Amino acid sequence: MLTKFESKSNRVKGLAFHPQRPWILTSLHNGVIQLWDYRMGTLLERFDEHDGPVRGIDFHHVQPLLVSGGDDYRIKVWDYKLRRCLFTLLGHLDYIRTVNFHGEYPWVVSASDDQTIRIWNWQSRSCVSVLTGHNHYVMCASFHPKDDLIVSASLDQTVRVWDITGLRKKTVRGPPRGNRNPYHLIIITRTWRQ
Repeated sequence: MLTKFESKSNRVKGLAFHPQRPWILTSLHNGVIQLWDYRMGTLLERFDEHDGPVRGIDFHHVQPLLVSGGDDYRIKVWDYKLRRCLFTLLGHLDYIRTVNFHGEYPWVVSASDDQTIRIWNWQSRSCVSVLTGHNHYVMCASFHPKDDLIVSASLDQTVRVWDITGLRKKTVRGPPRGNRNPYHLIIITRTWRQ
């Protein structure tokens, strides 16, 4: 074990490594986000604007930004250099489980108990797409690192792979990326037995 941190909240809901610095984010059940230096073992900053548990957290790959989503149905984009929330994205109708920045585009993906996955443009501060099809809470969603794909998992016992090439073509200028899979939606299901 490299290091150990102690927190005042009894439940950590989310974690994220900074892509370059020796930092981690923790999102807590009590609504606080903590920024830690894991080499020094010190708490660098606290962000406290969510009402209720914060479940999803992520660092931007290049910009001094972090994104959080919580049980208050809010997604917040923060500037960790300025040490404040820049803006809040509204649209989900239930708890937000995960949030993640795209590696190249100005997008955030979010998964929610409202059974949707949403893609947000954090530069224009708007929702650019709502993906529907799950019929239970969406527990997580993530961008593919290279291709125009999103994967999501739900309590409906499915994992879905979404092709978002059309969204990229509609909202982002530039050459197409990666090899295209001919399937627009792949659903992986498993019947759970006890």
